[in-house]
Amino acid sequence: MRVVVAMSGGVDSSVVAALMAEAGHEVIGITLQLYDHGAAVGRKGACCAGQDIHDARRVADRLGIDHYVLDMEARFRAAVIADFADSYARGETPIPCVRCNQKLKFVDLLAVARDLGADALATGHYARIVEDAGEPALAVAADAARDQSYFLFATRREDLAFLRFPLGDMTKDRVRSHATRLGLPVADKPDSQDICFVPSGSYADLVTKLRPEAAESGEIVTEDGRVLGRHRGIARYTVGQAKGLGEASRDGEQRMHVLRVESGARRVVVGPRAALGRNKLEAGEVNWLIEPPASPLRCAAKLRGREAPAPASVRWDGSVAHVTMDAPATVAPGQAAVFYDGPRVLGGGFIRAA
Repeated sequence: MRVVVAMSGGVDSSVVAALMAEAGHEVIGITLQLYDHGAAVGRKGACCAGQDIHDARRVADRLGIDHYVLDMEARFRAAVIADFADSYARGETPIPCVRCNQKLKFVDLLAVARDLGADALATGHYARIVEDAGEPALAVAADAARDQSYFLFATRREDLAFLRFPLGDMTKDRVRSHATRLGLPVADKPDSQDICFVPSGSYADLVTKLRPEAAESGEIVTEDGRVLGRHRGIARYTVGQAKGLGEASRDGEQRMHVLRVESGARRVVVGPRAALGRNKLEAGEVNWLIEPPASPLRCAAKLRGREAPAPASVRWDGSVAHVTMDAPATVAPGQAAVFYDGPRVLGGGFIRAA
């Protein structure tokens, strides 16, 4: 086949390109330059900028494959970075990796792959495409510790047949052993960090630079309205957080946690850990990878990337997924609620504020 491989410059995507070439496919490597590569040169943990582009090109040269760099800075800035800042300014906790997959990698890059006459687009994600009832389905990776299916829920159903995730059945150690065996110059390169476009490591600094109102001070209050202290801007607080509350970190003997962020009032509402638990939530921007259910659906729902799916029921009204968890869970607006049936991803959406 002719296979386009999304090459970020890391070990995972480099191994994908090498394995595809080793299997005899015609491989075309494409790297997306997503943000100012000058600011990222030499910074460990970066992705898709600076040294990473250079590394991707070195791997392509080692493999003898074509390699192209697409300047997607403007698109990334509008679709991912601005959305990230807007979400925090609304008091939410965004997932930029989902937006990047949803808006760029599996839309723009996929379109480029088709324009090049490719038969498939392969990436270094840890997930699997399996066959279920005669159609391709998205499923969790064999290595649960590396699984990235949660971040891929927004992939379009009609694109699944075109995608390849060659690392879905591998552990990270096996991937690195392939990199060493194949002589790839990135075999020992560290993994990239989650928020690749925050050079300082402080997302709050980026958010307040783009959305100054998110840095305005305000009250930290209990659910019954008692003022416990003041905060340094809502961009610094997310649901479940206990650090950074200062004098509001305790109410008597109880340790306080952020229960919600009220962006309109510039207020952070806190309470004891027990108050974090909720059974009901709503998710919008829902993407179904199955036929949308006409009746309540029993499944497992995953509400954060590092949590395990938990039993739930989902009622779809045509625009919003109404989720009822069997047991109370911490619900953070802006995160995703992703629905599973065993290893298969059924769909998901972004959690809305209560």
